[in-house]
Amino acid sequence: MDVSLFDFDLPEAHIALRPADPRDSARMLVVYPDGRLEHRHVRDLPDYLNPGDALVANDTRVIAARLHGVRLRGGGPAKIELLLHRRLGPDRFSVLARPARKLAPGDALQFGRLAARVAARGENGEAEIAFSLAGDVLDAAIAAEGEMPLPPYIAGKRNVDVRDTLDYQTAFARKDGSVAAPTAGLHFTQALLAALAQKGVAREILTLHVGLGTFLPVNAADTADHRMHSEWAELEGAVADRLNQVHAGGGRILATGTTSLRTLESATSPEGVIQPLVGETDIFITPGYRFRAVDLLLTNFHLPRSTLFMLVSAFMGLDVMRGAYAEAIARDYRFYSYGDACLLIRPS
Repeated sequence: MDVSLFDFDLPEAHIALRPADPRDSARMLVVYPDGRLEHRHVRDLPDYLNPGDALVANDTRVIAARLHGVRLRGGGPAKIELLLHRRLGPDRFSVLARPARKLAPGDALQFGRLAARVAARGENGEAEIAFSLAGDVLDAAIAAEGEMPLPPYIAGKRNVDVRDTLDYQTAFARKDGSVAAPTAGLHFTQALLAALAQKGVAREILTLHVGLGTFLPVNAADTADHRMHSEWAELEGAVADRLNQVHAGGGRILATGTTSLRTLESATSPEGVIQPLVGETDIFITPGYRFRAVDLLLTNFHLPRSTLFMLVSAFMGLDVMRGAYAEAIARDYRFYSYGDACLLIRPS
C-alpha cells in the first residue's frame, strides 16, 4: 500500500511530555467498528469488558539503553552516542550509533567507567559493540552509566530526568530488555488492575523486548518495501492454553498495546490456535491482514506514517482510524508515548 495513505498532520502542542497523573486518568477514545466514538478515561476500561475476558500485557522492562561517551583514536576523542537495541551475547550489543560516520571496526570507546570497542559496522547507523564487561556485571554498568531512552519527540524538547525512571516503566515491567516502553501499559494503576480482577477479567503476561524498529521511520513509498527489525518474544505454553480456553468459552482477548498484539498474532496458527512462542518475530501488520487472536486493543495514539498506525488501521480499517485520529486532534487528546489511549473494538 501507498505509505502516504497513513499520513496526517499533528500539531506539536498535542505531543505529551509527561504522563497523566494518576496514570489511569488519561483520556480514552473508544472506537467502534462502524466509526462511532465515545470519550472516556482509561479508568473506565472495566465497563467495556465482561467476566471471562482476558487482558494480555507485556512484562518487558526498559533498560538505560542510551550511552553518551567518546571514541578514542589518534587525533583526539570524538563524542559518540549509542542506543543499545539488541543483545547479541554476554558482552555484545547491536546498537544505533550517532554519528555513525565517526566509527570504524576496532575503534576504542569509553562511556564513563565502561570501556568498549567497535566489533563491526552495519548499515543505517547500526554497529556491533563489544564491551569490556559481560553478563550481570555489564548490565549493572549500563544501568549506572546509561540514560533512559525517551523517544526523540520527548527527549528533543526536554532533558531526561529522575521522574522518567519511573514514568517510563509500565505496571507490568519485570524483564529487562527493551529500548522503549510498551506504552499502553503505562496507563495502568493498581486500582485499575483491582477493578478488572473484580470484574472477572483474567490477566495474562507475555514478553516482547521492544527494539530498534520503534525508532526508525518508514522511508519506503510502499509498505511492501519496508523491512521490519526482528524482536525477541516469549509466550509460555500455559498462557497459550488459558487464552485458547478464553476463546473456547466465548470470552474475548484484549491486547495491552501493539507489542502484546504482535506477539499474540505471531504465536497463533492460521486456524486461530494460540501456541507457545520463544524466539524472534518481525511481523508487519498492514490493512488486509486477517487477525487470529486479538479481539480488542488498548493502545496509544501513534506517529503518522508509522508501522503502528498501519497496524491499528489494519485492526479497525483505515477510514475509521483516520476519522478517529481527526476527532482526537480536534478534542485535544495527547499523543504518543506519554499521551492518551484509545480502545479499539474489532469487527466481529
